[in-house]
Amino acid sequence: MTPDEIITKADLEKFKEELFAELRKANVRPNSKMQIKEWLKSYEVRRLLEISPGTLQNLRVNGTLPYTKIGGLLYYRYEDIRKLLEGKKS
Repeated sequence: MTPDEIITKADLEKFKEELFAELRKANVRPNSKMQIKEWLKSYEVRRLLEISPGTLQNLRVNGTLPYTKIGGLLYYRYEDIRKLLEGKKS
């Protein structure tokens, strides 16, 4: 890995802001088939936000999206996702 390939915290913050701006612009809402639940699994969050597993991991790692781990599964509160899209702190 060369120095020009290193991703900094500032890079992640910029990516986060750009991602949220795009999501707000697209006015992402759950589709009519998706039942709104209080807790969502990772695959449901990825489908809802239309993001990759790596992007979801970045949101976890940098503390942007809180989660709860039970056994080997990760769960996310729908309310936290909604607040995230609205740009509010949880």
